Amino acid sequence: MVVGYLIIFASLFCFTVAVPAENALKTYLVFVEKPQGLDSLESENLDNYYQQFLPVTTELSSDEPRIVHSYRHVITGFAAKLTAAEVETMKQKQGFLSAHPERILSLQTTYTPKFLGLQQNTTGFWNSSNYGKGVIVGVLDTGVTPNHPSFSDKGMPPPPAKWKGKCDFKDVCNNKVIGARNLVASGESPADEVGHGTHTASTAAGSAVDGANALGQGWGTASGMAPMAHLAIYKVCGQQGCADSAILGAIDAAVGDGVDVLSLSLGGESAPFFQDGIAIGAFGAVKKGVLVSCAAGNSGPAAGSLSNEAPWILTVGASTVDRQMGSTVLLGNKKEMDGQTLFQPEDFPSKMLPLVYAGSAANSSGVYCAPGSLNKLDVKGKMVVCEMGGEIRRLDKGIEVKSHGGAAMILINNVANGFTTLADAHELPTSHVNYEAGLAIKAYINSTSTPTASIIFKGTVIGKQEAPQVASFSSRGPSQASPGIMKPDVIGPGVSILAAWPAPADNNILNNSSQSTFNMISGTSMACPHLSGIAALLRSAHPDWSPAAIKSAIMTTTHLTQIGGKPITDEQGLIADMFDMGSGHVNPAGATNPGLIYDILPDDYVPYLCGLGYSNAQVSTIVQKKVECSSNQTISEAQLNYPSFVLQLGSRPQTYTRTVTNVGRANSVYKAEVHAPEGVGVEVNPKEIVFGQLSERASYSVTFSVKNVTSQRFVQGSLFWVADGYSVKSPFGIIVDY
Repeated sequence: MVVGYLIIFASLFCFTVAVPAENALKTYLVFVEKPQGLDSLESENLDNYYQQFLPVTTELSSDEPRIVHSYRHVITGFAAKLTAAEVETMKQKQGFLSAHPERILSLQTTYTPKFLGLQQNTTGFWNSSNYGKGVIVGVLDTGVTPNHPSFSDKGMPPPPAKWKGKCDFKDVCNNKVIGARNLVASGESPADEVGHGTHTASTAAGSAVDGANALGQGWGTASGMAPMAHLAIYKVCGQQGCADSAILGAIDAAVGDGVDVLSLSLGGESAPFFQDGIAIGAFGAVKKGVLVSCAAGNSGPAAGSLSNEAPWILTVGASTVDRQMGSTVLLGNKKEMDGQTLFQPEDFPSKMLPLVYAGSAANSSGVYCAPGSLNKLDVKGKMVVCEMGGEIRRLDKGIEVKSHGGAAMILINNVANGFTTLADAHELPTSHVNYEAGLAIKAYINSTSTPTASIIFKGTVIGKQEAPQVASFSSRGPSQASPGIMKPDVIGPGVSILAAWPAPADNNILNNSSQSTFNMISGTSMACPHLSGIAALLRSAHPDWSPAAIKSAIMTTTHLTQIGGKPITDEQGLIADMFDMGSGHVNPAGATNPGLIYDILPDDYVPYLCGLGYSNAQVSTIVQKKVECSSNQTISEAQLNYPSFVLQLGSRPQTYTRTVTNVGRANSVYKAEVHAPEGVGVEVNPKEIVFGQLSERASYSVTFSVKNVTSQRFVQGSLFWVADGYSVKSPFGIIVDY
């Protein structure tokens, strides 16, 4: 069992923690059976039931309770401080299901609505979805800055009657931020001391703010994806990370409060679903009709690096947009290299500066401009070339250069980061350039004894034809927890995203700015709330759709091409596959009218979970009811009614079925079109589906077979169901084992 810290998926910071000694008290998540009559029990009776599982003797002082959180809405169980020996004793008690140490997870706009096709007009998706009006988005993060203009409630209606939440701020909540709780320290303010939560909340459902910008860049009207939706804030992350117990407590509270969508820009390493607090809590939320959107993680581009892999979760990867904060490096040989930075001082001189490579420092960390690494390198008044990596924050590299008198910095990518560059609020003039540009810059330095360079700041540049592109940091599939389910599900904007930020900020440049209420940061943390807000719009437009239906609508209508017309690529410029981008880039307008949906009921996951080889107790822990896998018809992962297929294919053909529901038009005919990879046969039966009315369901089967021996280990294609005005896409990936 893993004891670790969950990650907030923004490229900001990470946390580490020592594993406690074996006999020390740890916080455990304890899952128990739901006794008869529990629905009618009052909170006091439920707490008494939980107390029966605790040891009689105590290792704690009398004023420190054992139970940290009691859960009532999404699971039956609690978080408590226990020793390993006490947990072993607890296992003998009737009603006990499972227990494991909590994991401590970590944390993973003005323009993106327009980039996604969301515009204020009488015919667009924003209008048809009523801008998310009446929907409640719950954000689990570092808290919020409630008095920020992005959380103004001007023009907002009161919360819907179903809202049962509370506000831990004093006289600050309004019709936009309708609730705020602190699950890290009960009774304390849920104010955001980091900035991450303020940024993600405003991205999902922030109010429109005119004249928004960060350090003079990206001017425009900042708006969340669902600007008329309400926000419920749950602070689950403190200085040491985001505890499983607090996250599960927040999911439990949010479902009880009446939220419609949950947004979690945090996660940890892959784990079996029965040991994953987010997966367990999310399942309970989905059973109550709440869609759960989570960041895929920032551990890309490594394969199999995903977080939040459960099929009932919408797992979101990150992509670029066509807007950049341009800063061009001009070398002494007259060559130019385009890069990015947020900080673009108007008084930076245009003269050529001496250029020095930080790798010239007499230590191994000099190349990364690590703190203290430039002590013996003369950089005063010079432009310093630093490389990405070394586990050093990008901003800290600039601080090191500036502290030794450096005039400017060129930040060059390593090969893994490829073409992904970021617009950060560096503390000195900077240009972040791609890997190819970095090679050219280093070659130039080595070609002359007096290298020089300057930076030309170009401000906000719109129209990059290679967007969207999968960000280098965006975690990749295949899923480790369930390899037969395609993950991530979808990608959305997550690079250099401008959104609300608290003041004062943990950044000297932002603090010195007179307009520092917005910041531009990157991560799957930023992509996740984009999808959370879009899900809120879909819930507003289609209040009868299940979480799985909303997921299906998003996944089957995605874009596969960049704005320049070429296929979406990864950070190396190679065509992205399904483990890079899932089903593709989100297309909000298409998702509101997908034609067909692939629905999944909560009980449909039971045979899938049994098929993963989980024990009865492990499946019961997830689905929160007694399960006997031997009496259930188990299914393979590829048989789950998911809008995609992932399978390992040998010499024997494999057949899987899917069921679709007509949400497009009555009296419609859909015909199957298959884009199959070379060497693989794909047979669909029937090849045509006729619907007489809306909400009608129909099933089809797909048989995959190897036709010719292929040299490729992994191939992919797509199945489309096409009708007048509709093209419903289901990607498939095949690991060839022949």
